[in-house]
Amino acid sequence: MSDNTPTFANFFALFEQPIAFDIDTSQLSKRLRQLQQQFHPDNLSSDESASSQQNSAIINHAYATLLHPDSRANYLLELSGQELNTDHSIADLDFLDDAMDMRMALDDAEGSADLATIKSLKSKAEQRIETHSNRFETAYNQQDWSTAMDATQKLKFLVKLKKDMDTAIDNSHQQPDDDDELYL
Repeated sequence: MSDNTPTFANFFALFEQPIAFDIDTSQLSKRLRQLQQQFHPDNLSSDESASSQQNSAIINHAYATLLHPDSRANYLLELSGQELNTDHSIADLDFLDDAMDMRMALDDAEGSADLATIKSLKSKAEQRIETHSNRFETAYNQQDWSTAMDATQKLKFLVKLKKDMDTAIDNSHQQPDDDDELYL
């Protein structure tokens, strides 16, 4: 093993973060840039550069895992020996009704290119992500694994929904204005 192979006990250690749900995402990004520079093929010998792609894949996967609250929560559960069983669906009917309403409202708003509604829905999703992030953190710190797993499942759903909202916002910016087409 070369001296330039990233060594770490876990992703938190690689990114010099405490093993906790609440992390400093600006420090996470700063450390990513340091690691990318350190393991860039141009900075390694020819022998070491062969493993450069593997190192980059590990670094990028670790960064993505820690950056998003759902994957970070899931990773913390794994480190605690409490892997999330994805076969269990969410049984909270109120959560599912609310999530379904938001999904249908997003589909309607996206279909009618209603950017204001999409942004409003995104704000609601972010609030719910914050609520379930706090719920996870409390449960994790108290080793209430059942509640932590439930919060993680809900975070996964909400983070996916928010990503779809981000995509809808991006797509709305790329659609040509009807007035512009008149002048082509």
